[in-house]
Amino acid sequence: MKATQNPPTTGTVTTADLFRMAALYLRRHGWHQGTYYANTTDTPTPQACAVGAIGMACAGRRADHFYGLDFDTQVVFRQTVGVFTAYLDDHEPICAIDEDGFLIDEHTSPFSWNDDPGRTAEQVITALENAADEWDRLHTEGGEN
Repeated sequence: MKATQNPPTTGTVTTADLFRMAALYLRRHGWHQGTYYANTTDTPTPQACAVGAIGMACAGRRADHFYGLDFDTQVVFRQTVGVFTAYLDDHEPICAIDEDGFLIDEHTSPFSWNDDPGRTAEQVITALENAADEWDRLHTEGGEN
């Protein structure tokens, strides 16, 4: 192999890997609320919300909406956000009740959760890291799929 060639890579990127990459992205580039990414054009790596960071991890670039991704990446992105939603349902549920006492959302939206005015960057990063740990526990240590 020539020194300029990239060595072959092996292994599968898991959902846990994507959560950890998203957490690392937020640590390096900053956290944002309100939209996937901070409105800036001067950097290819803007601050991101939790879902925006997952998009960066899945696509390797800004993913302003899943339908702008190629099909395979779109599937991975949507599945990863779905797993994060399930994690939030189990560990950080938001119970929104309407004026008649009915539950508004059946699932914790990662968007609403991220944009909660009391939310901090560290909470978002920790949730992504904990979701990764849970994925590993359930999928690599004999847990149920």
